[in-house]
Amino acid sequence: MPDLTTMRRDYDEGSFSESTLADTWLAQFRRWFDDAVAADLAEPNAMVLATADPDGAPDARVVLLKGLSEDGFVFVTNGASAKGAQLALDDRVALVFPWHALQRQVRVVGTAARLADAESDALWDPRPRGAQLAAAATVQSSTVEGREDLVRAFRELDEQTPEGKLPRPPSWGAYRVEPQRVEFWQGGHDRLHDRLRFERDDEEGGSWVVRRLAP
Repeated sequence: MPDLTTMRRDYDEGSFSESTLADTWLAQFRRWFDDAVAADLAEPNAMVLATADPDGAPDARVVLLKGLSEDGFVFVTNGASAKGAQLALDDRVALVFPWHALQRQVRVVGTAARLADAESDALWDPRPRGAQLAAAATVQSSTVEGREDLVRAFRELDEQTPEGKLPRPPSWGAYRVEPQRVEFWQGGHDRLHDRLRFERDDEEGGSWVVRRLAP
């Protein structure tokens, strides 16, 4: 194993200033997301989703961004999963988009809410049959004896259902994270990173303000 204390690379992709910042967090996110897609990053829509368990301990995992609008960031999951159960008790979440190759990250803090059935259907229907089978055959996050049990459940459901798309399980659905803060982080030379954060000011009617943070 290499010496972790010496593992370091400098950030030299450029600076990020208020003069180049978009007017809204959504416009800025779309601009950076387009850059991530153009750079051919592996799964640029992958994001870390952090929740809290019933004891308040943090829990995090990677999910995929499946929708974006001024209302927030959309992902999908099984409501009976660990994260689904956690969100039912505490809707506060954090997101991180780790675009290492561009020396950038986007950090989001907000609240998550389950979307209506029609919106969940719209995200379920385009999924390949295999992905639908995997989501419907078992309960996400439940304990299984071994991989063979997963494969068996998958195959049994495949054999028991007609060809084509499956109906959406009621527990599977879409969630939207409504942001309270959206931070854009650009790596800087000598670790003088640029951090510009949009914050929603609910005391001022929900308007957004921009603050620069120390690296």
